[in-house]
Amino acid sequence: MLKKLCSVIFTLAAITFGVATQTVWAAEPPLRLGVGLFQADKDKNDATYRPLAAYLSAKLGRPIELRTVDSWEGLAKSLANGETDIALLGPWGYVLANHQAQAQVVSTILYDGKPEYFAIIVTNPSSGINNIKDLKGRTFAFGDKGSTSGYLIPFHFFMTQGIDPDTYFSKVIYTKHQAIETQIAQNTLDAGADYNRNRNAMIEQGLIKAEQSKIIWQSAPLPNDAFAVSSSLAKDKPFVTKLQGALAGIGEALKNQPELLPAHYTGFVSTDNSFYKSIRDAGLATGKLQVK
Repeated sequence: MLKKLCSVIFTLAAITFGVATQTVWAAEPPLRLGVGLFQADKDKNDATYRPLAAYLSAKLGRPIELRTVDSWEGLAKSLANGETDIALLGPWGYVLANHQAQAQVVSTILYDGKPEYFAIIVTNPSSGINNIKDLKGRTFAFGDKGSTSGYLIPFHFFMTQGIDPDTYFSKVIYTKHQAIETQIAQNTLDAGADYNRNRNAMIEQGLIKAEQSKIIWQSAPLPNDAFAVSSSLAKDKPFVTKLQGALAGIGEALKNQPELLPAHYTGFVSTDNSFYKSIRDAGLATGKLQVK
């Protein structure tokens, strides 16, 4: 009965997205789609990515179970250990999952048409901090240790400057990207690591004011979030090709269904593991990634 109900539900999803499908899902297990906590809370995150799950379900002819994982490190582990089959995750999380369990990227998300973004270090304009040297003896926040822009890239930058965060800052904390921007805006934190897409989104949504957040450092361009598959699915070349085609079609589908992706995200472009070399190199340089 449950399988029959799932078939009916996802057939309706297919009709909604204008995709012809066959009712063969009773024989196919659901695909478990993991997404990072891109939004302020899990409920909002689920609501944001449910249309994407329905679209992919219709295109792939498979039921999809959406699950939000609340840390980048946790999402990488879930893809590596088989708790999720496909995932939209940050670059460092993808590199970890690839290194640990041969997960494979199939596509990269586009933001305003570009497959790249930037890590940043921010402070409150009233803090008196204007450069990295001014951070000495101040409080600093990283994102969780699975975050590219919140941890790996700024940590690597500090290493190149001869800075040990544990001794350079008066206090180091690890928290969510949204919390970092909020605390800086409230002047309860001196500085922290973030990424330009998050800062822009929080300003647009009125969660912080632009005049409460000042960028004092920006990285070189980084590859955007990866859409990756587990090692077992990576071996299924017809499935990978079908998934890449479905993701590539989202750009056109957004014209009539803008809810498929959050604001400013404009689709996906097919990529491979080589696109994330800069992230892998940073992981190796910092010792966070060990050569096998």
